[in-house]
Amino acid sequence: MLARKSIIPEEYVLARIAAENLRKPRIRDRPRKARFIAKNGACNLAHKNIREQGRFLQDIFTTLVDLKWRHTLVIFTMSFLCSWLLFAMMWWLVAFAHGDMDPSTENATNSTKWTPCVTCVRSFTSAFLFSIEVQVTIGFGGRMMTEECPLAITVLILQNIVGLIINAVMLGCIFMKTAQAHRRAETLIFSRQAVIAVRNGKLCFMFRVGDLRKSMIISASVRIQVVRKTTTPEGEVIPIHQVDIPVDNPIESNNIFLVAPLIICHVIDKRSPLYDISAADLVLQDLELIVILEGVVETTGITTQARTSYVAEEILWGHRFVPIVTEEEGVYAVDYSKFGNTVKVAAPRCSARELDEKPSILIQTLQKSELSHQNSLRKRNSMRRNNSIRRSNSMRRTNSSLIVPKVQFITPEGSQSASET
Repeated sequence: MLARKSIIPEEYVLARIAAENLRKPRIRDRPRKARFIAKNGACNLAHKNIREQGRFLQDIFTTLVDLKWRHTLVIFTMSFLCSWLLFAMMWWLVAFAHGDMDPSTENATNSTKWTPCVTCVRSFTSAFLFSIEVQVTIGFGGRMMTEECPLAITVLILQNIVGLIINAVMLGCIFMKTAQAHRRAETLIFSRQAVIAVRNGKLCFMFRVGDLRKSMIISASVRIQVVRKTTTPEGEVIPIHQVDIPVDNPIESNNIFLVAPLIICHVIDKRSPLYDISAADLVLQDLELIVILEGVVETTGITTQARTSYVAEEILWGHRFVPIVTEEEGVYAVDYSKFGNTVKVAAPRCSARELDEKPSILIQTLQKSELSHQNSLRKRNSMRRNNSIRRSNSMRRTNSSLIVPKVQFITPEGSQSASET
């Protein structure tokens, strides 16, 4: 519109549109690999094309426990309703075969000449109510069994057995769903990020783990696995190759006392898959470190397992976790607000292999960090001195402005008298 009205030249408008349509060169990021284990511990795995579906019915109890809650509640309700309706039909057939549904037998019952199998069962509705009373053992008193029909006694025994089996299976299933081990794992937390720093002269991979409950995890142990895609010398591609890496633990049993948050450490040595990885190579690595914490719940005795994973983007090189356990009034206090906080520390950017071959790299790194720390302290001291000097000068100026000047008064006789106002 502006070009048509000759407000802006048409050549300028066309050139501008052409410049806007030019595609700028875009740098495509490296495609992100799918995680094998999510941060909350769920396995990122989908089972497809399973032909033998009948294997799940062979272990029906585990299948019911693994179902979602809405499916379990539907099965729980339908199992009772179907059993009540099935035995209601059986009670109605028993009464119909015995002739209790015949209206002529109602007067005979009052004159004690006719004894029904079940009293007061004249329709399917009354048979359904009697089935509920038998299976749930309510017993309102209006309907009851007689010794007239042996078949009715057999149906009564059969319904009691079936009702007990349904109660045992469904109640046990619901109990196992509420007491599953992964529910306890919800209060076992891991730090969102892992770090690599120097500890005792060695590069170490570290993360923090903690328990939010006061009830402890007995015989807790931590395992670390590296999952990566590898290719064998024969050309076989292994998409999920799992390698166990050791955990630095002074206790021979490899158990931890998880009464307070702990920093789990893995020394990067010749046995470690991280031995040849430097800080620059870590970003390009397509690996995932899976952490598994196992133990026995103190209150229930059930074995629980908590899982998480760390990819290359979640590993901070040259950082260290801040301390969160302090002693306050004779009690050790844990500040969980700083659970995942880290601080930057001096660490060589080379791999652990280069650090073992050239130990002088670590010494030089520590010396540089010491010099930088001293320089920062000097700068802070000089800034404090300058601030103190400025404050003292400003206070002197304010004090000098508050001093009252001396004024001399001259009398007519020529005598002078000085006074202060």
